[in-house]
Amino acid sequence: MTVQNILVVDDEAPMRKLLSNNLKASGYAVRLAADGAEALKLIEEHPFDLLLLDINVPGPNGLQVLEVVRRTEEFPVMVLSGRARELDKVEALNRGADDYLCKPFGVAELIARVKALLRRAPRGTTASLRPYSYEGLEVDFAARRATLHGVKVPLTRRELEVLAYFADNAGRILLHRQVLQAIWGGQYGAEDDYVWTFAQRIRRKIEPDRAHPRYLLTDTGVGYHMPLPQKPTATPTPADSQRTRPGGVQESTPTDECLV
Repeated sequence: MTVQNILVVDDEAPMRKLLSNNLKASGYAVRLAADGAEALKLIEEHPFDLLLLDINVPGPNGLQVLEVVRRTEEFPVMVLSGRARELDKVEALNRGADDYLCKPFGVAELIARVKALLRRAPRGTTASLRPYSYEGLEVDFAARRATLHGVKVPLTRRELEVLAYFADNAGRILLHRQVLQAIWGGQYGAEDDYVWTFAQRIRRKIEPDRAHPRYLLTDTGVGYHMPLPQKPTATPTPADSQRTRPGGVQESTPTDECLV
């Protein structure tokens, strides 16, 4: 089994030690950074599966590191912060964070959230489904990608999971709690701002006009839904223009040109 690699970025040595020891005890490989510059250097040099990022690290700070990471990397990011205001949480999520954990926190909660972020989507559940297609948007469950008019949509892994969940349940109104527990895990339920923020992040990438969304629709006060997929248009084949009479004799199907 491949060991998953986690980068911990925190300017407090005791916190780095606490996180490192507990993550290693849970079977993860861990690297540590004390500031934003060291974090970006490590990200450039090593592949990571998860970033645990304190907002208040010295230059560049955590939010600035997050913005740089999101230009090229798709791995999940959990922000660790002593700021408990909803505004701070939404700002971090808007900049690309996948989760937000306020200090102080319990180790058990941290490990549970880490496992939820690193959980691989079960390939057998949606991989065999036909791609979702609606007005130029296609979600390919097997290939784990989304395209808009043939161009790949640059979604993070978690954004793609959210979009794929909506597409898999197209036509159904999904409650915030349903989405949270399906994507983040059963320990989530009160973080409605996660779903709202991810819906906005996805819309920025797929909607031509976010004020009048076409693909990801809001059901005010309830949740979200995506339209039912369009049925594929059957392409006529040469064989379709002929049918067989009894006795094996073929006859041509009339076309518009020969109708009188």
